[in-house]
Amino acid sequence: MTAQIGTVAVGYDGSTDSETALRWAAALSASLGARLKVVHAVGLLEESGLSVSAPPSADRALELAVRAGQDRGAVEWLAVDGPPADALLRTAEPPQAVDLLVVGTRGMAAHSGVILGSTSLEVAERARVPVVIVPA
Repeated sequence: MTAQIGTVAVGYDGSTDSETALRWAAALSASLGARLKVVHAVGLLEESGLSVSAPPSADRALELAVRAGQDRGAVEWLAVDGPPADALLRTAEPPQAVDLLVVGTRGMAAHSGVILGSTSLEVAERARVPVVIVPA
């Protein structure tokens, strides 16, 4: 029996790595006729306005997804409270219940957890649905 992928979720924080993952997830979801949920984790600093960087733009995420071939109406932006791995993992649970999680990589050191990045490693370890880690 082949599993159907009806909805893909991708972690997005506005970084180059997350943009690469978003483009990959958008192209895949479009080719499958699946919906795409772009998940941005909103942390305490961002919520309080104390973050040193501007939050990523939902419009930019939508633009990237459409350029990668996804239909505008099949893309949903989700701003989810909490740490990035937790926010993304929650989308695999009801009521969201996505079928596939996509994350980018981050890091430069020799330790595998740093090469993948702590978020991608944690998502891969804890997810109950398939996970794709897209290299930069």
